[in-house]
Amino acid sequence: MYMECEERLEKIVSGFQKCRNAFTAIGDETRQLILLVLLESDLSGIRVGEIAEKTHLTRPSVSHHLQILKEAGIVAMQREGTKNYYYLSVDGTQWKEIADLINLIYGSIQSISSQK
Repeated sequence: MYMECEERLEKIVSGFQKCRNAFTAIGDETRQLILLVLLESDLSGIRVGEIAEKTHLTRPSVSHHLQILKEAGIVAMQREGTKNYYYLSVDGTQWKEIADLINLIYGSIQSISSQK
């Protein structure tokens, strides 16, 4: 039992390290607003100007926040000619790692709760 707990804690620590930048990126309210706009889109991609219109932010501000989200592995970008389309994807992003970490923590809490 002790070894299982130690292994689980090591996985949680490792998961926090892997997801640190993603958590920091999604912790900002402006970036959360941008994520909501991306979720409302058809997930095929949306341009900076469209995001700016929907969020009432300036284009430079949206570009700045999208760059942070992209670098953190939260948002993906596809270029078509001179146009960049930003979207949420399960491939090539941190969403799976975040979900796995949250599920691991939740499973740990359930395990501890059931022992009491």
